[in-house]
Amino acid sequence: MSPTDVNIVELDVRPHLSKKLEPFQLIMDTVKGLHPEDVFVLHAPFKPTPLLGILKLKGYSNSSERMSSDHWVTTFIHKKNKKGAKALSAQQLENDESTLDVSPVTDEEACQGRPEGVTVAVEGDEQPKAATIMLDNRGLEPPQPMMRTLAALERCKPGDVVLIHNDRVPVFLIEELNNLGCPYTVEDQADGTAKVRIEKG
Repeated sequence: MSPTDVNIVELDVRPHLSKKLEPFQLIMDTVKGLHPEDVFVLHAPFKPTPLLGILKLKGYSNSSERMSSDHWVTTFIHKKNKKGAKALSAQQLENDESTLDVSPVTDEEACQGRPEGVTVAVEGDEQPKAATIMLDNRGLEPPQPMMRTLAALERCKPGDVVLIHNDRVPVFLIEELNNLGCPYTVEDQADGTAKVRIEKG
């Protein structure tokens, strides 16, 4: 198959970030308009690690390549795109291993995860059936609370719970949780903040 058979959708968010504009919604709107056979190529000044986890939940595999100190190119291909997936696999073999997104070794490592402030609640000496991860997202600028929460969910097993405390009700996150099929409850606090309990579906 020739490259012309592949429909490539490119998005460069470097101009947005240079103007201190938040590109997250633009990226998600672009992803929403993609067809499974499309290949999405994102240009950014850094490796978009939280985004990798979010799009993995949506069925996209990825490969990141550092072109220069302030230019990363990340290619996303949907799992339904068999032809693109084969091309990505070949590309990943050629790329330096350090540029690829590597999943945690075990589920336990995954849930004890990388976002700061994550704790795992274990009751007594019993073997926990599900982990509980607590994230305090207060004081963070959007979209960090959403990306942090979705990254934690991506690393957890079905049935695990993520408890978050945000400055306000996370409207965009709730929309994403509905899309992902993750049950949640929202508890408004007296100080105007919101606590959300999310279960990994």
